Amino acid sequence: MDGGKKMKIINKESYEEIRTWIYRNARTIELSLWKYFFENGNKEDVVEALTFYQNEDGGFGNALEADSLNPNSSPYTTLYAINILKHIDFIKIDHKICKGILRYLENTEDCNEEGWFFTIPSNDNYAHAPWMTYSSEESRIQSIGLSAEIVSFILKNCNSESNLYKRALSIGKKLLNKLNTEKNLGEMGIGGYCVLLDTIKETTLKEYFDYDISLMKIKKLVNDSIERDMSKWQYYVDTPSRYIISPDSIFYKENEDIMQKELDYLIEIRPENNVWNITWSWFDNNEKYPKEFAISENWWKSYKAIEKMMLLRNFERIEI
Repeated sequence: MDGGKKMKIINKESYEEIRTWIYRNARTIELSLWKYFFENGNKEDVVEALTFYQNEDGGFGNALEADSLNPNSSPYTTLYAINILKHIDFIKIDHKICKGILRYLENTEDCNEEGWFFTIPSNDNYAHAPWMTYSSEESRIQSIGLSAEIVSFILKNCNSESNLYKRALSIGKKLLNKLNTEKNLGEMGIGGYCVLLDTIKETTLKEYFDYDISLMKIKKLVNDSIERDMSKWQYYVDTPSRYIISPDSIFYKENEDIMQKELDYLIEIRPENNVWNITWSWFDNNEKYPKEFAISENWWKSYKAIEKMMLLRNFERIEI
């Protein structure tokens, strides 16, 4: 990286444009996240907003994850809620929202001995992106990363004597074995393994899971999957920030130059008086659900704007 080159930043004017767009367009859940991360808001407001998406079975649905308008609980949407709670550092197992999540993960039929399912049959009854259409084979592949993150949540927070913990331990072992047998790890696979390995490192399970060997494999997969052709970043590809969200990342040192280029790129491409456009559509389902996709797109723009602003802040690219 050229040490003499002046870094691009989000200046105060740009920050206010983004803030204004969020206030005008975001749902309550995204607005509460924005306030928490950028305006000293409190995490209880985020939790309260999140509870409106939680069902009686403890799982989450109701279009919390904007690519599926299915109101029914699914493992994938429940993981989306878990990750919001993780982002605001609100994993309190004695809190009713977390108790509900654990109850759902233990009792849902949308899982087997290999893990939790990415798609569920009832998705097909509601507007959704094509990748959320139920398919047992596609779900098997995409469930790898999903299950790795759910296993991580359970191993980090659940009682080690509980049946759910023991099930997660067994599934985690099978998932790491798949690093040797599966060529296709799915859309969420590598990222899911990154989360799982972080959890193994933080707990007392390093030797049980052959941590060092698995980490070597994941490092190679991460470096190989990062798209380094910037002309392709306008599409839905694995940019460096898919795996590197701060300078503390174990993947940053080997990818510093390309990561800094992505930060410049993000600042350059933001439309004036707007937030960033998303890099995907519902493709064949756009025509089938035009109104629903337009709503989903705006919800996603809010969430992704917060995600990008957090990334830029982590790398000291915001003038505030």
